[in-house]
Amino acid sequence: MKTVTVQSQTPIVKTKTKESRFKRIWKNRTLLLMCMPAIIFFAIFAYLPMPGLYLAFVNYDYSLGIFNSAFVGLENFRFLVMTGDLWKLTFNTIAYNLAFIILGNFLQIAVAIMLNELRNKWFKKISQTIMFLPHFISAVLVGLLAYNILSYDYGLLNSFLELVGLDPVQTYSNPAIWPYIIVITFLWQSTGYGSIVYFAAIMGLDKSILEAAEIDGANAFQRIRYIIIPWLKPTFIILLLFSLGGVLKGNFGLFYNLVGANNTMLYPTTDIIETYVFRTLMTNFNFSLGSAVSLYQSIFGFFIVITANWIVKKVSPENSLF
Repeated sequence: MKTVTVQSQTPIVKTKTKESRFKRIWKNRTLLLMCMPAIIFFAIFAYLPMPGLYLAFVNYDYSLGIFNSAFVGLENFRFLVMTGDLWKLTFNTIAYNLAFIILGNFLQIAVAIMLNELRNKWFKKISQTIMFLPHFISAVLVGLLAYNILSYDYGLLNSFLELVGLDPVQTYSNPAIWPYIIVITFLWQSTGYGSIVYFAAIMGLDKSILEAAEIDGANAFQRIRYIIIPWLKPTFIILLLFSLGGVLKGNFGLFYNLVGANNTMLYPTTDIIETYVFRTLMTNFNFSLGSAVSLYQSIFGFFIVITANWIVKKVSPENSLF
């Protein structure tokens, strides 16, 4: 009997050569070219000015320049803490932004769901157009409209109150009512435009799921509660994380044009970090103090984003940013 020996052949494994960095750049040149405007923007406006942070640690002297001015360490930050301005500015800025984020997102979700439930396409398009218009109105014009309504002498509000026999209201000397005015104005201006993202997310939902739920007897409220709202959860979390990154960045245009920069009577409830920095630079010409507040704002915002992302990663890892 003849024995046949089979010679085993080891499989030839082709080692994938590592592409050089230049080849990877050339391979993705189209994507990099599309990203270039954003890269240039952040390089010029975010990274090149970074050495100017040193201004927060010196007593700036115009004749000496930033790097030759006297180094004072944390003296500018200590001054802000001792005067109490830092805590008031931080509280006002965070309180306003939380109101903007929470109320704004819930209203945007509600508007997107209502638009989705409209069956008349003609009425839906008109409704979308009307709701988008406030977003494109300049903050200067918004401030002018607010002044014409709230002015003590010539405002529409006081004219109406006098017409019905009531006493006029001194709006620009009453700090207690301005948080409501600012929040309502912001929601009026941003809700319609902000609902686009949620409306687009709803459009990405498989319609067969909604049709199947309707066949099974689910009414409109049940479809919204058990299908549409859970579908919008990842979008809401991502937008929330992005918004938290700017929780210490106030809407300067809105505050400046509604309240103004020099109305000291309204400072307790309307002064935020941006208006304080603007005032220290343009009125007091204290560049070191303004830079210290801005640096504090950036560092605080960074830690808020990291903390919020860590919490989301623990609760819902698939929805975290990184």
